[in-house]
Amino acid sequence: MTSDASPPRWIAQPERGQTLAIRVIVWIALTLGRRAARVLLYPICLYFSLFSVSARAASRQYLRAVLGGKPRLRHVYRHYHTFASTILDRVFFLNGEYHRFDIHVHGENVIRNASAGGEGCLLIGAHLGSFEVIRALGRQAGGARVSMVMYEENARKINSVLAAINPDAVLDVIALGTVDSMLKVQNALSRGELVGMLADRTIAGEGTVACTFFGKPARMPVGPFRIAAMLKRPVVLMFGLYRGGRRYDIYFEPLVDMQYVERTQRDAVIDDAIRTYVQRLEHYCRMAPYNWFNFYDYWT
Repeated sequence: MTSDASPPRWIAQPERGQTLAIRVIVWIALTLGRRAARVLLYPICLYFSLFSVSARAASRQYLRAVLGGKPRLRHVYRHYHTFASTILDRVFFLNGEYHRFDIHVHGENVIRNASAGGEGCLLIGAHLGSFEVIRALGRQAGGARVSMVMYEENARKINSVLAAINPDAVLDVIALGTVDSMLKVQNALSRGELVGMLADRTIAGEGTVACTFFGKPARMPVGPFRIAAMLKRPVVLMFGLYRGGRRYDIYFEPLVDMQYVERTQRDAVIDDAIRTYVQRLEHYCRMAPYNWFNFYDYWT
């Protein structure tokens, strides 16, 4: 494990274009509705496919790895359109309009088993597909509340967008980097809630593990797994994959149980869990290749 003091690429990469696209999509959805908004996604995505140079290059880099060939503009366009579609649908999930969607859940019993003791569990995902559809599932079923843990700067950006859609959704975001961050996570778990983290991006100074992702070296953060070890909770892998139209497939599978891991074993267990996570992440990327939403140079 190493610590990287340099700013990670996803922070250094300007996200002005993506932020603008998200705000445009949100405004259209709230003003015109889903059907009209989906029609307008086509010119919006074409514009960003043609003129967002750095993000387009990153899209091609990833698509070349996952598709196994040289991607064309239509592949990049489809990548953008999948991203934009999930952003659009997030607006309706946040407003409780679940009836619009066809959601299929795989491995729901995994969540029940992980939370059988009356406490919640940690959900580990990635910037793959939609996390909001998983939170929507919890609200729709009247089950446990699902909170999202993210780094403070990201939380601030996301909250500003969520507040424009539904101010109540801001309460489901726990920011890391504050003095009471871990206490908030622990309290949420004690109330039987599900707490989600995305484990595919690093921050400066955070410990990382070198892994092989699509045959190339990539560094994965240790932080989310250390949190699970500190709080001694089961970890469930989660992905909400967008399948086109109004269809989503949600997948849950057990990743690692930190409840009974001794301190002397912790580093080895975390290392194994991260490598398993990367293998499964690659599996789900191949299953839904256009659901990957890291539009920056991901590999070292």
